[in-house]
Amino acid sequence: MVFAAACVVSTAGAGYVFWWIVGNAQSTSLVPSSLGLWTTGNLVSFILYSIFWELLLIGIPVAIAAVIAWRWWRMLPEEERRGYHFFSKRSRNTRGGGGVSLLFFLGFCIKVYFDGNWNVPISTFSLNYVVGSLITILAWSAIVIGIPAAIVAIWWFRRWKVGGKERVESVGAGHFA
Repeated sequence: MVFAAACVVSTAGAGYVFWWIVGNAQSTSLVPSSLGLWTTGNLVSFILYSIFWELLLIGIPVAIAAVIAWRWWRMLPEEERRGYHFFSKRSRNTRGGGGVSLLFFLGFCIKVYFDGNWNVPISTFSLNYVVGSLITILAWSAIVIGIPAAIVAIWWFRRWKVGGKERVESVGAGHFA
């Protein structure tokens, strides 16, 4: 019950902190008043300030509370700990894939910076520029991830093919000899 209440309070607190950041972002000149005037620099600054304030006001207190709760849990007798069942059986189903979006966003920010469009309003970006940037990011990703992956795959395949053939012959000879 206490754990559920702590989750609800921390989630509500995170929502209110974000609402406070959004409310003060324009008055502190962190972002322009119109979304059409936002630049990539404004967007990245807003995200970084949001992360900073969320960690400072919500993340650190939650981490401290988690350490206190963990220490309390470790001090309980073993038979009392067995009586608590906080979680049911874990599911094997996972919903991953969020990291790819983050990598594409970081790649887009790097591309915009090197193109000299960091302080240009995002609303002025043409569709050709955005699509061309995404294609460039895909090419960079293929080079950065694909070449090392191909080297590892070739190494593994050659090792498996040569080592596997020898292992099969030695195992077969050992069983029938």
